[in-house]
Amino acid sequence: MKLQLAYNYAENHKTNSLEYIISNAVANQSRVQILTEADKQEVLEFLKVRPVHTVVMTSFIHDNGMESASNRGSFYGYRNFAGNLEGVALIGHTTLVEVRSDDALTTLALKARESETPIHIMMSDGNSIESFWQYYSNNDQQPRLVCEERLFEIKHPVMVREAVEGLRLATAEELIPIAEAHAEFAFEESGVNPLEKDREGFLKRVLRRIEQGRIWVVFNEDKLVFKSDIVAETTEVMYLEGIYVNPEYRGKGIGANWLSQLSRTLLEKVKHVCLLSNVDFQQAHHAYLKAGFKSKDCCVTMFV
Repeated sequence: MKLQLAYNYAENHKTNSLEYIISNAVANQSRVQILTEADKQEVLEFLKVRPVHTVVMTSFIHDNGMESASNRGSFYGYRNFAGNLEGVALIGHTTLVEVRSDDALTTLALKARESETPIHIMMSDGNSIESFWQYYSNNDQQPRLVCEERLFEIKHPVMVREAVEGLRLATAEELIPIAEAHAEFAFEESGVNPLEKDREGFLKRVLRRIEQGRIWVVFNEDKLVFKSDIVAETTEVMYLEGIYVNPEYRGKGIGANWLSQLSRTLLEKVKHVCLLSNVDFQQAHHAYLKAGFKSKDCCVTMFV
């Protein structure tokens, strides 16, 4: 455990206090730097060591560049004494963390306290983000909501399920029903409806995703019955989110067929297709397994 390793380090130096760990991170702040386009290739090399776990950060860089308002935050790197990257974090609305040392974790957590963009979500694999939160908050506050999630992944060879008709890319004319379905999904996960909180900004982001060719749908006449977003894409991985099945079609196995067919289509371009799902959504997990996905890892998402 990263937090335990940090405490063991402190104990070897005759103290095991959180204050000591944080004071050490304060002293290391000079090793944190904001990352720019000049660092792009180095950062991508760092992230590709774990392509499935870092697909979102990598996709943001490919889509928007290192420095863009569309990232809704800024990229920071932590370098060791030799000048090599040991940690990369996107700090902002959605804060994502990939670290290879305890010093990187604690120091980037302190840097997150200075974020000019309000932080709403923190994500990382395993318990890293919980340790990150402890240093970020200095134990003075609790996150609004903590969700344990399972990482599901599918890759070749894949099981072939019954073919279904109608699966296609969404069009801009279908923005409203798609956004409403995604908002429903977001509310179930986080307790916040993005259409109510920031309708204009949310619709703009959904429309951009449609225009990028990253939302797949099935309609029955004018009714949306299935939807899945590709929220991140690299040369190796596609990451799905907002998988929606109309309530009238749930429990019939057809959602698994749509997802299976979509996965086979996407695996013609990449090696892995993955998604995260709250551990409490057991019915959805059953559909993912039927579609051929396998549960690979656990992650934690914190809503601030």
